[in-house]
Amino acid sequence: MASQDGVVDKELTGEPGGLATIARAALPLLPVVNRLPGVRKAPRSSYDGLAYHRAPVTVERDHVEAYAAVCGFPVKDTVPLPYPHVLAFGLHTAIMTDPAFPFPAVGTVHMENDITSHRPVRVGEALGLRVEASEARPHAKGTALVFSATATVGDETVWESTSTYLRRGKGDEAAPAGLRIETTPGTGVRWPLPADLGRRYAAVSGDHNPIHLHPLTAKPLGFPRHIAHGMWSLARCVAALENRLDGDGGARVQVAFKKPILLPGSVAFGSRPVADDGPGGYLFSLTSPKDGSPHLVGRTSRP
Repeated sequence: MASQDGVVDKELTGEPGGLATIARAALPLLPVVNRLPGVRKAPRSSYDGLAYHRAPVTVERDHVEAYAAVCGFPVKDTVPLPYPHVLAFGLHTAIMTDPAFPFPAVGTVHMENDITSHRPVRVGEALGLRVEASEARPHAKGTALVFSATATVGDETVWESTSTYLRRGKGDEAAPAGLRIETTPGTGVRWPLPADLGRRYAAVSGDHNPIHLHPLTAKPLGFPRHIAHGMWSLARCVAALENRLDGDGGARVQVAFKKPILLPGSVAFGSRPVADDGPGGYLFSLTSPKDGSPHLVGRTSRP
């Protein structure tokens, strides 16, 4: 364990995720249990930041191909642009379930994601991974939690992302707005989404949040039935645009998640080039085929 600028940095050992992680996420919600040492969340006033890292992880071809198959990417010797997120996801959950992190994991909503690939990551490379949650800022609907992830090969930073989560509560109407991206109407492309999509993505991503798995596990958490993972919807859009992104020179993808996608169901995909963002600049969205309301809006650009 190390500490830099007040941010405690811990090493995650073993395989992240699984049922143990889900249990740790749920314990702070249980009366009496949530007061026990090792479960009780630290007060927000004592929080100066928390980071987790893990030993370099070798990018395995079988796992990359399984991820590509679920998300619609072609098979290559380099990984899909969003792929390092699944290797870093266990670090996100380790932070959220750590007693030193003052906010409960359950009920935290993924609002935005901003990914920058500095160069293609090759199958067989070993990625060093670190995630830091050092910022909690006001939001109109509560508190925004910012998680910054970095993937390195040796001393070279090859990939970065910023995930913004929302803890609903008393908000600040004067708080800075998040990503503002206009909705691009569907262009005739519709994707049918099967009932088992959440379980298939969970198998390759390690994100076994019950809201994504089955109606019976989603309903107690306030959903009429289970919903697609936000990071799957991001990945599926990037897959549709991949051959138009300037991957060798790096690429950036920014996304705002607007409305859950119920499973089974369908979504309409739309995209259009944006000259102001240079080569590889596109606006894109996933919308409801029924009324055009957005599930996701995003844009691509050069870093």
